[in-house]
Amino acid sequence: MTESGDDFAGASQRSTKHSPRVDEELEHEIQGMLKAERSTRANEWREVEPVAEGGPDIDADPAGTLVGGTPVGMDSDAVVARTELARWLDRADFPSTGPDLVEAARDHRAPDVVAAELERLPAGQTFERIGDVVRALGYPTETGPGPGATEPQA
Repeated sequence: MTESGDDFAGASQRSTKHSPRVDEELEHEIQGMLKAERSTRANEWREVEPVAEGGPDIDADPAGTLVGGTPVGMDSDAVVARTELARWLDRADFPSTGPDLVEAARDHRAPDVVAAELERLPAGQTFERIGDVVRALGYPTETGPGPGATEPQA
């Protein structure tokens, strides 16, 4: 055998994490699943439970559409806006005024777009929770539309 750089004969045959004995044991463990194309566990309690009947679908694509619906009276844009604002503000930041929330978001290293959105808050008003902030910015919430938002038609 000759070595050339980082490659040497038989490198593809050996594992870099386990010994050959452990590799063979691991291969033996999954052999049944590979041949049966299903789980072969003897103990059912070790199986992953299926999604409940009537339960929300699970979406593995976080960049995709919201799964499970949105709260009544809200659209997906409002949910995303509220989530992004809440991501950069802690419960300890409330109650606060608009300028205090801008400062708190910057202290938490929020992106400029979040700080700019918080700068739109009306002056002289104290906000008790993130829902108050979202409504003051004009986004609808599950408890009612924000200022300037339209009521959903039934």
